[in-house]
Amino acid sequence: AKGTLGRALVRQFANTHKVTAWDRADLDIADFDQVRKKVADLRPDAVVNAVAINAVDDIETDDELFELAKQVNGYAVGNIASTTTELSIPFVHISTDYVFSGTSAEGYNEAAIPNPISRYAETKLLGEQQVQQNAQKFYMVRISRLFGEKGSSEFSKRSFVDLMLALAESKDHLNVVNDQFSCPSYAPDVAQFIQRLLEEQRPFGMYHAANQGACSWYEWASEIFRLRNIEINIAPVPATHFPRAAAAPMHSELLNTKMSPQPGWQDALARYLSE
Repeated sequence: AKGTLGRALVRQFANTHKVTAWDRADLDIADFDQVRKKVADLRPDAVVNAVAINAVDDIETDDELFELAKQVNGYAVGNIASTTTELSIPFVHISTDYVFSGTSAEGYNEAAIPNPISRYAETKLLGEQQVQQNAQKFYMVRISRLFGEKGSSEFSKRSFVDLMLALAESKDHLNVVNDQFSCPSYAPDVAQFIQRLLEEQRPFGMYHAANQGACSWYEWASEIFRLRNIEINIAPVPATHFPRAAAAPMHSELLNTKMSPQPGWQDALARYLSE
């Protein structure tokens, strides 16, 4: 509940619903019995899971963390799915563009076949499979490049937007990757998308909730600095300029073919910076 998306979800739903929001201190989702008891005692109208271990590069090199990520991103999700099935309530689970290989420049719709190329991606695909196997009423919502107000949890990451703004305060030149493309996802827009799924009782299944349009990291950074009127020299570089332990999809645009279009990423970015 204290992550970037979790906080946006709480704010979005609290306007019209009673929200029970659990964070790490309140619930260990890898404790299957605790999850079942707490959800059964509460008997909510819906459950939204915004939990993930997303230390992509660390998962690639740390076997112990990889095992933990399989539990949290995978099997624990299956347990929540089973619990919601027993209670006959809808379950919303958040997944990622990383489940795709990123070899398709045309992007990926909701029916595209996943093909993970990193350990982190494997754990997220495991979570998707666990939901599909154990939940009857579910919405799988994929997002990519999440940004928004940083969560209050100690594990919450700064978004790319905030990172660029912070770097611009101390640097006059930046190298930014220009050959990896995906869709930024603004947390409040994702939260609103999820509320629509539930309130409008959309058909259960897979949905893509990223903001409309794909961009490279370089294009995103350029728009950030343009909107903020920051003069800084940025140079486009290939992803190989920044070697990483984990492979990342090169083209992973999430195509939304089931709902009305999300606002464009430029519009979402402008709203975030103005707020």
